[in-house]
Amino acid sequence: MIVVRNCFTAKPGQASKLAAQLKEAMTAANMPKARVLTDLTGDFNRVVLEYEAENIGEFETRMKQYMSDEVLREKMKGYTDHWLTGHREIMQIA
Repeated sequence: MIVVRNCFTAKPGQASKLAAQLKEAMTAANMPKARVLTDLTGDFNRVVLEYEAENIGEFETRMKQYMSDEVLREKMKGYTDHWLTGHREIMQIA
């Protein structure tokens, strides 16, 4: 089992908009165990989209789904306007 975290630093004043858009998109994608996290401490304006996948193959399948699912792509339209930088972490559950 792996945990995938897409970590964003939102533009000032945009974190709540980004979080809401990601949450709506994950609902549309029917993503099990997905959640959106926002900062309480640490870097300001941080938004994290976290979800679990059985393995790297399932992660790759989800990435392909994102590229081809028109509903999901519509939900994510314009999300890059809300953030400055980001990175992905893929962690194995021990």
